[in-house]
Amino acid sequence: EAIFELIVPLVVANIIDYGINENRGVPYILKMVGIMVVLGLIGLVCSITAQYFSAKAATNFSKEVRQNLFEKMQTLSYSEIDKMGTSTMITQITSDINQVQNGVNLFLRLFLRSPFVVFGALIMAMIVNVKAGLVFLIIIPILMIIVFLILLLTKKKFKNVQENLDEVVNQTRENLQGARVIRAFNKQYDELENYNNNLNNLAYKQKRVSILSTLLNPLTYVIINIGIILVIYIAGKEVENGIILQGQVLSLYNYMGQILVELIKFANLIITLSKALACASRISNTFDLESSLVFTKDDSIKSDAFIEFKNVSLKYNNASGYAIKDVSFTVNKGDTIGIIGGTGSGKTSLINLLPHFYDATSGEVYYKGKNVNSYDLVSLRESIGVVPQKSVLFKGTIASNLKWRNINATDAEMYDALEIAQGLDIIRAKIDGLNSTVEQNGQNFSGGQRQRICIARALINSPEVLILDDSSSALDFLTDSNLRKAILKMKNKPTTFIVSQRTSSIANADKIIVLDNGKVVGIGTHNELLKNSPVYIEIYNSQFKKGDE
Repeated sequence: EAIFELIVPLVVANIIDYGINENRGVPYILKMVGIMVVLGLIGLVCSITAQYFSAKAATNFSKEVRQNLFEKMQTLSYSEIDKMGTSTMITQITSDINQVQNGVNLFLRLFLRSPFVVFGALIMAMIVNVKAGLVFLIIIPILMIIVFLILLLTKKKFKNVQENLDEVVNQTRENLQGARVIRAFNKQYDELENYNNNLNNLAYKQKRVSILSTLLNPLTYVIINIGIILVIYIAGKEVENGIILQGQVLSLYNYMGQILVELIKFANLIITLSKALACASRISNTFDLESSLVFTKDDSIKSDAFIEFKNVSLKYNNASGYAIKDVSFTVNKGDTIGIIGGTGSGKTSLINLLPHFYDATSGEVYYKGKNVNSYDLVSLRESIGVVPQKSVLFKGTIASNLKWRNINATDAEMYDALEIAQGLDIIRAKIDGLNSTVEQNGQNFSGGQRQRICIARALINSPEVLILDDSSSALDFLTDSNLRKAILKMKNKPTTFIVSQRTSSIANADKIIVLDNGKVVGIGTHNELLKNSPVYIEIYNSQFKKGDE
């Protein structure tokens, strides 16, 4: 495409010098025009072909990067996910990759073509006339310096813009998820004001970088026009001296015009590349992240207990203090363990160490006698059923959500799990039963229904360990009681951890662990703790009147 474009000014020069000035006649002119048309058509075919393959390469590239980035995010531990933040991850996998895709497309389309035309025009100008060609030789380096200087100056600024976009995405996400809370407290106008402030900040940064980027076009125009004036002046003198012909002057002008057009395209490419490189740097940083989870090859048996926490402490990244400190206890197979404590006492932090969601900062966690760090994550988590605090359902059907632990689970297994989770009434109320639709985030179900479906999901495949992290908070006392009784009657009764704010939910547990500010302040049965644990007594008395059971 570039070669055919560089030949056109020579054809135009021949039309003027030979077709018009030497009166070779209309046939010659028509012949030259025909050549120009053929060159144009061939160039068009080349252009369409180049654009097609550039677009195809860019879209496939972005697809692969997006897929690999999503896979990478799935390998990260809770620590890295907490550090990055959901909004940053969403921005990277959407906006950042789109910017990189545009950069790849224009890079393949123009980065080879534009320099080829620019330096090709320089060579052709030197062939036509050396003196005029020297102007090209001076102008082009000056333009390249300006282009790459602006590229360097804008790259960091575009990165700041994308980081500010993270904040806007985060606020958008929080406002959409918390729409009911915002309206309940009549905070719409406050949130709108905060959102506008963030948008204004984003717009301000975008304007700053845009002003710097848009300097490229006027500077390019000024330098090119100075070059055109010099070329016409020098070429005019050469015509007066009989060294070159008038058509060749026009070809020199056309070559300078081609350089102008290409550098304008190149300037736009540089702006796009600046954005793409800034976004690529952010994506690259995510790819460079490695899961902080520690794995050991020592799988020797080091504990006689089924589960043991030995002097375990956990401190989150950038946290000022420990979430849990020097926690030690043992659990026998089939036991029910209650974990209770005030808000922020470290209950969730404690049970998150067993499935190896986090590494203990110090101490060891043993499962079946081996350190949890010695297990591969798949085998470890297949044997542990976890129901987190937040009941998360995915868009699809009830069956598709229940099959997360086992894609091949039968209807009978799902019904059994729902029966234990006290969720059969949910199915009976739906016309389509297990195939009933689940909307995004399970919005078409109540909080209690979502919790029971999540509990049933964790019971598929009969896990050896079941962790219920405050997962019955939306259930009434009768349903909660029936749930615990059903778990106790399971054929393959799992070792169960019940994290709860209710003393009634854990009163019948084989062992209750009381936490306060990350430390164990009591271990024992319900009756034992009512005698010797002030924290447990305080929690119990806050929930029951004196003398009530």
